[in-house]
Amino acid sequence: MNRDSLLNMYFMMVKIRRVEERILGIFAQGKIPGFIHVSIGQEAVPVGVCSALREGDYICNTHRGHGQALAKGADLKSFFAEIYGRKDGYCQGKAGSMHIACKELGIIGSNGVVGGGIPISLGTAFASMYKGNDRVTVSFFGDGAANEGTFHESLNLAALWNLPILFCCENNGWAEFTPQKVHTKLENLSLRAASYGIPGVTVDGDDVLKVREEAEKAIGLARQGGGPTLLECKTHRWFGHFAGDAQKYRSPKEIEGVRKFDAILKFQNLLSERKQLRPKDIEEVEARVKSEIDEAIAFAESSPVPGNEGLLKHLYL
Repeated sequence: MNRDSLLNMYFMMVKIRRVEERILGIFAQGKIPGFIHVSIGQEAVPVGVCSALREGDYICNTHRGHGQALAKGADLKSFFAEIYGRKDGYCQGKAGSMHIACKELGIIGSNGVVGGGIPISLGTAFASMYKGNDRVTVSFFGDGAANEGTFHESLNLAALWNLPILFCCENNGWAEFTPQKVHTKLENLSLRAASYGIPGVTVDGDDVLKVREEAEKAIGLARQGGGPTLLECKTHRWFGHFAGDAQKYRSPKEIEGVRKFDAILKFQNLLSERKQLRPKDIEEVEARVKSEIDEAIAFAESSPVPGNEGLLKHLYL
């Protein structure tokens, strides 16, 4: 990859983290309705995977999906307006934080039911196969969803029909409040792919280049008619399941220790060692990100609150 591509990936990782840090602050002020689930610490997965996609490809994101939507190209102004529940948001304020979707960008949206988005993602994958185009779908989900029946049914059907889909397990080690060792005996969830006769790969989810490398292989295979792949990205969740979660199920030592796994710092150090990232570049990235976020928040806060006239729009009645 050339330097510009690498810097774009670094910029997006920083952007995702700073956006979610600001969201936590705004939520604490009572300005955002509903629940907030941040993916701070997991930035390498959406950036690594989405950087290997084309504009016309699809993603089905999780409820912890801010980073996935942004990495797929979501406009920050429309994104924040949706977070605020305002009329100028992607879904006119109806989706909020957990369900951001945009048909034009190929963002199918997320599902409040754990594992609920996996079978939905088969829809766009099947459509691509039926229409004979080369669009690929990525279905993001967590380790907890890998124990749902929808996971097994979907992988089985995708394998049978040879669908152009990448199943991306963003494994942060926690199914809401339950550690993986409690709900699953397997260490690597990618081993389950063998049951369906498809490739399964486990990768360091804190290494954005390794994530991209494996995602690129899997996406290329799907695009060429080679069918699905299960990609497990092992990463780390810095915060609780939701904003305000006291994390009584994690020891203070574990909460502090997980901060040692910093995907952004890891990538930053690598690029610095390669002489592809200078201190000046880091400062410029931070300044640009802050400016974009400030502008987007101002846009969102000035956007009108939806009225009752739109309640029945976009609904099947």
